Amino acid sequence: MTTEFKSQVKEKLASYIVQKGSQNKAANSLNGVSAALLSQIMNDNHKNISEVMWRNVASQIGYNSKKWFCIETTDFKIISELLRDAQQHANVFAITGDAGSGKSMSFGIYTKSNKNSYLLSCAEYWNRKEFLIQLLIVMGVDYSGFTIAEMMNEIVKKLKSQQTPLIILDEADKLPDTVLYFFITLYNRLEEHCGIILCATDHLAKRINKGIKLNRKGYKEINSRIGRRFIELKGINFTDVTQICIANGVEDAKSIKDIFIDSEGDLRRVKRKIHAVKNKAECL
Repeated sequence: MTTEFKSQVKEKLASYIVQKGSQNKAANSLNGVSAALLSQIMNDNHKNISEVMWRNVASQIGYNSKKWFCIETTDFKIISELLRDAQQHANVFAITGDAGSGKSMSFGIYTKSNKNSYLLSCAEYWNRKEFLIQLLIVMGVDYSGFTIAEMMNEIVKKLKSQQTPLIILDEADKLPDTVLYFFITLYNRLEEHCGIILCATDHLAKRINKGIKLNRKGYKEINSRIGRRFIELKGINFTDVTQICIANGVEDAKSIKDIFIDSEGDLRRVKRKIHAVKNKAECL
């Protein structure tokens, strides 16, 4: 555990605390981390902080020692504009894009630099209570002892007390119907005050359209609140891949072309192929 590592984590943590609004809110948004621990890190009082805790904090605030340079892809620009619009004007949008299109990364970059914006990465095992707990955690709010109704009321109260808040529900297609209905509740109680973004693969659009045809509860209401439209991302193109390759140390035309062809429109594959090309070059 080097001094340089601790210094870099401290620098990353300082930005994280600013984004969350205070050390207490930052601590509440992290699992197994207290405000006192964050104070120790920020005050260079490291004597009683274990390596495990250092790595726990580092991973949760998004620190990564392996440098990877992001570029503004076509979809990144589309997403950024939609997020700004939603936050500034309390608009609601539904975005669909293929896996590996950079949606989650774009959301993460935005929320790290825009106050009162909250990114929730949804999971298929969440029930209603877990959904609200996770939303309170990313908002930096202590949920101890709250009932489901009290958690929802606390979320609404906190968001209404903030200027231009934004909620991003990433991978929303993983949510079961009983949890997805909370989108309607949040919309109804925060209309014209809080922006909301629903994002998923095209599975969500197909699910909503099928639900409307079958007259399933809540689906028409959800469709109405997103403006009866899913905004489809364009996917990565050759220019995007070229810029990513050059930014990350791969500049020869043949390698870039091979990476683009092999990527199949997936930024995760682009990253892996760049790593493979650079490793091969280092071994020669």
